[in-house]
Amino acid sequence: MSTMADDARVVVAGPRTASGLAFALASALSFGLSGALASGLLDAGWSAGATVLVRVGLAAVVVLPLGLWALDGRWDVLRRNAGMVILYGLLAVAGAQFCYFSAVQHMQVGPALLIEYTAPAAVVVWLWLRHGQRPGPITLAGAGLAALGLVLVLDLLSGADLSPVGVAWALAAMVGAASYFLISADTSTGLPPLALAAGGLVVGSTALGVLGLVGVLPMRASTAVVSYADLEVSWWVPLVVLGLVTAAIAYCTGIAAGRRLGSRLASFVALLEVVAGVVFAWLLLDELPRTIQLVGGLLVLAGVVGVKLGERQTARGEPTPA
Repeated sequence: MSTMADDARVVVAGPRTASGLAFALASALSFGLSGALASGLLDAGWSAGATVLVRVGLAAVVVLPLGLWALDGRWDVLRRNAGMVILYGLLAVAGAQFCYFSAVQHMQVGPALLIEYTAPAAVVVWLWLRHGQRPGPITLAGAGLAALGLVLVLDLLSGADLSPVGVAWALAAMVGAASYFLISADTSTGLPPLALAAGGLVVGSTALGVLGLVGVLPMRASTAVVSYADLEVSWWVPLVVLGLVTAAIAYCTGIAAGRRLGSRLASFVALLEVVAGVVFAWLLLDELPRTIQLVGGLLVLAGVVGVKLGERQTARGEPTPA
């Protein structure tokens, strides 16, 4: 993943950055919807494994034709990057999603999201240790603001009951999320974003299916009505939305964002998923955000701006790698 070393060279002005931010916002909103939708299914009797399998499998069916079209017969590119696609499917798709849904079965959604979204900090540390991209003071200040904002958005100051098992699952989800940002931003492979998304979704759904067949992952489904706030829907409605919106659209736009913004900035913009998750929980689960949570959302936005400014400073201050 040689382009990860060039993450600091990402252009931070112009149409490419604007489109990258738009893709990142679309991805964050799409991913943010998944928690509230999955919560209704889990309450209706679905297991985390079955929910993730249907979600990822449906997305694979939708994105695969688009990935083949984007690949345009360049099978040698796919063969060269087979290892990366498999890693992406196992960690960024199957691993991250299953671990997150498993975490919310043992702890509150808010703390689980906060632990998972320490991934941007992990990305910064990885780029520093592996590629020598030392974060500047503005980047660190932006990261601090974003972290403080997340604490307020998730309302942890009132005291949250953290389950050790849930924390372990959420940390595993963080590893998957960090892998997602790093692999998505690698432009050195020549693999089109749609092809990477399709390959990852196919690998992820295959892995989940095999684990379900051998009994490692519990696969429990239900045809019971799913309830959201004052709304009741058939069981298949949230599954379709999970597959099309929170997986197919989310992964494709997320990879497109990473290619335009670089893994560091894309991962921090993705923090908006937490804000989106709170809003969707309010709309679908009747969990009304408090004023302190809204303030936290503003701090997250300020942190993203700080990281963006830090990207510009790093891009000017660091030499271009050979």
